[in-house]
Amino acid sequence: MTLSEWFISLEGTEAGHRFALILAVSAAFLHAVFGALQKGRHDPWLSRGAIDASYGLMAAPFALFVVPWPEPHMWILFVGVFIIHVGYKLLQAFTYTKGAYTVVYPIVRGTGPLFTVFGAYLLFGETFNPMQWFGVLVLLSGIFGLALYNYLYLVTDRATLIPALWLALATGLFVALYTTYDAYGIRATADPFTFLAWFFFIDGLFMPPIAYLRYRRMENPPALAPLALRGIIGAFVAFASFGSIMLATRLDKVGEAAILRETSTVFAALIGWLVLKETVGPRRVALMALIALGAVIVEFAG
Repeated sequence: MTLSEWFISLEGTEAGHRFALILAVSAAFLHAVFGALQKGRHDPWLSRGAIDASYGLMAAPFALFVVPWPEPHMWILFVGVFIIHVGYKLLQAFTYTKGAYTVVYPIVRGTGPLFTVFGAYLLFGETFNPMQWFGVLVLLSGIFGLALYNYLYLVTDRATLIPALWLALATGLFVALYTTYDAYGIRATADPFTFLAWFFFIDGLFMPPIAYLRYRRMENPPALAPLALRGIIGAFVAFASFGSIMLATRLDKVGEAAILRETSTVFAALIGWLVLKETVGPRRVALMALIALGAVIVEFAG
């Protein structure tokens, strides 16, 4: 049995549901790592360009020579994937340029699942019961509470904060759009790994030229070796993070996977504390606990 056959055999089973849970939570942690890599020591545009170039090059041989060739109807879907992810990346880079990571990241991640739940209802007919909606409200109260707390107490330079918040809101809308669209795409092909390989190959085409032009215009551009290393590490994180959430939406409900992924805000706060040396106090810990509690309610009330 091939990997694809094994994965497809899990669809609609209890084992598939459990595996989707593991994939979604793994995606949450890895997405927080991915966000920190893009927001870290390098310019966000350069970081994203290095990451995209790395995973595009890595995915190319798999897309062209390993996985089955996409069905004819998939090409128009890949055009949509490219356009939507271009919009998401541009908004995300502008957001990280304008605002503090611990403020804008919760806004992005809090807006995304709310609209994804509605998108999953419209596209896939998925519904939440009242207890699951209560879990959504608990999770969102923790996410937006965390953003508000960071806004009130941890941000010193507010000159660009209001534009950053609007950009974060728009980015969250694109998160919902790409989550539901990618879920539709990975369900539309016989082999989910065909979608993943071509997704990363196509998705890696846009940002590297922009990053290169930005690098050329810099008065003091960073050394290439550390930037390239960040790109390679980020590529592997992206494979695991975006790949996990897409596979989870193939196996189980899109809305539930999106909610579970947003526990990434908890991991992002921990990364901000441990790696970026940002302050974490008891109030933020309590808000992070709300996020985790909301995700648990959504999962176990389903």
